[in-house]
Amino acid sequence: MSLGSSDSGSTSDGFLHCDRLAQLPDSLLLHIFDHLRHISKRDLCNVSRLNKRYHKLSDAILYKSILFETPELHLIFSDSLQRRPRRGSAIYEVKLAYPSSELSQLALDAPVHGSHYDPSRFDGLSRTLSIMSNLETLDISVPAVLLHGIGTLFNGPFDLACLKHCSLFYQAPDDQYWDLRENIHIFSHPSLETLTIKRAKLDYRGFDFLERPHETTLKKLHLIECDINDDALSDVLEFPEALEEFVMTQTAEPEPPLEESSDNFGDYIIALGSQGHSLKSITIDSPTLSCRKALRMREFTALKTLRMNWDYQLFGKSSRKPRLHSVGLPPELEVLEFFNELGHDEEVTELLLYLLQTKSIVANTWKRFIVVEGDNGVSQEIRDACKSQDLQLDIIGAMDTD
Repeated sequence: MSLGSSDSGSTSDGFLHCDRLAQLPDSLLLHIFDHLRHISKRDLCNVSRLNKRYHKLSDAILYKSILFETPELHLIFSDSLQRRPRRGSAIYEVKLAYPSSELSQLALDAPVHGSHYDPSRFDGLSRTLSIMSNLETLDISVPAVLLHGIGTLFNGPFDLACLKHCSLFYQAPDDQYWDLRENIHIFSHPSLETLTIKRAKLDYRGFDFLERPHETTLKKLHLIECDINDDALSDVLEFPEALEEFVMTQTAEPEPPLEESSDNFGDYIIALGSQGHSLKSITIDSPTLSCRKALRMREFTALKTLRMNWDYQLFGKSSRKPRLHSVGLPPELEVLEFFNELGHDEEVTELLLYLLQTKSIVANTWKRFIVVEGDNGVSQEIRDACKSQDLQLDIIGAMDTD
């Protein structure tokens, strides 16, 4: 079978053969070209030169996902899109991931090594991205010198009308947190469903603008090693119509030290309160957070999974005042997980044991309890209480004795 144009061609033995690929529908050709892309992009490029139809279909595959690993690549590609803007509509996924070695030369506005492009044209990056009218996934991991330029892309009106997934990380000098306020309008993007933000900071002002967005479609929000004020978080969480998953993580010894974040676990649960009707999963992996009072989470009516570091983040640490009430678990909770070992607070341990013993009353839907073994293991009282309440106890790190 020859890969020529749709017109007939002759072979060396004199027989005429048509291009059999031309008889296939576009949908099947796209599957074939996509498979060829994984084998050899060079071969797919060669196929794209055979005729206009193959060129159009190959573009849809070749430019579906774009990775820029150096600043020069996105400058070259920007020029290409200026000449052929329709090619932008074929792009569905873009990842900008410049190595940290590029940071110093960009911060100094020095020319890119081996390139004749002017560094001042980096502000055109947002215009280049806006040409990608069907873009669904945008993954940003670049030096902070591009922070403001990319941020203007989210200020609206929204050129990226199809954007569903976005990840933002800017490499700040000395590994500092980058200022999320420069990209704050990403929270008001109308079509965005998943947002991941890494090593950003946001002060108490939150969404401090006169023009506030309408309800958004955001379903998943992940804050990775961020320094986020709880009041600001509460502010931006007023916009999603129905957030379903929230993840917030921080290291055991944050560097640089946190300045905007609260030290109280309960403050972040309060901040999530506006999404209590829709949240199905909450993960707060921040071992430095304490908690002054037992959590009140009965308004989280859709929550199925709750994950945190310590048992006292749920029950509140012991105090001089007597306890008048225990924790209020979400009414539909099915999975509760602690990332760290139990038993660091005697009063909390007693409250946990009481909760387990009264599970059928206060947490009837609770099905699975996940803990770590720790140095002292899990007490026999906890094990017996789970068994008596038909609660599945998973101990991470324990030897299987069955």
